[in-house]
Amino acid sequence: MMHETAYAKLNLALHVRRRREDGYHDLETLFAFVDAGDVLTARNADRDELHTLGEFAGALDDPFDNIVARALGALPRAEGLALTLEKNLPVAAGLGGGSADAGAVFRLIERTHGLPDDWRLRAAKLGADVPACVRSETCIGRGTGTGLEPVASDLAGTPVLLVNPRLPLATGPVFKAWDGVDRGPLPHGSAREIALAGRNDLEAPALSFCPAIADVLAGLRQTGAWLVRMSGSGATCFALYEDVAIRDAAATALRPEWWTLAGRLR
Repeated sequence: MMHETAYAKLNLALHVRRRREDGYHDLETLFAFVDAGDVLTARNADRDELHTLGEFAGALDDPFDNIVARALGALPRAEGLALTLEKNLPVAAGLGGGSADAGAVFRLIERTHGLPDDWRLRAAKLGADVPACVRSETCIGRGTGTGLEPVASDLAGTPVLLVNPRLPLATGPVFKAWDGVDRGPLPHGSAREIALAGRNDLEAPALSFCPAIADVLAGLRQTGAWLVRMSGSGATCFALYEDVAIRDAAATALRPEWWTLAGRLR
């Protein structure tokens, strides 16, 4: 039996640069990952199987046609793998939950079979965030997010609090509602410097669909965090802290109906 955590993905900064002719967007983002998320349990089997459980398992429309099942099919093997997915992260939340799950599948298969040389291409076909999620390390993403570059990470171990108003928010409409204004490239520097000087260009369009994001951001800004921002296309927001005690006090001070997850950056 093998276990693998699908680490929650954060966009510490997300700069949208232009709309592409293929319908996607060129962007520059600073990926980071939390040391918690969904959990996958795997065992060898005659054929591939997928079972789902956990708080948000019911939000998966068709668990047998989701990105986890497609990730299993993307890496052919002689024998099958029976997976149980404990869905702890909210769906359509800006945390790359499905992409993180797919990345965890790649890591599980890597343990026993290794990964083919073209694994990055196979991962990118599953979703723009999947290549970053396979390694789940702080890095810069360019293009649609699949062009990955290393960055000096001075944020490992940073206490982080994730908050979602329990409202799903689809990615496509948020990107479509972006105003098309290029507000400039990702700044240079270490991960902390980029995060502090960066922004999330999808925050305004996300707010137009989900005004509750503003309440989450306002609540987090009163908790002593040194950075508060929305992740991805929302609706999850995050706060970074210098001290675990401040983070834990913040978690208890927020609205009880909101979903929260406390952890550290990897």
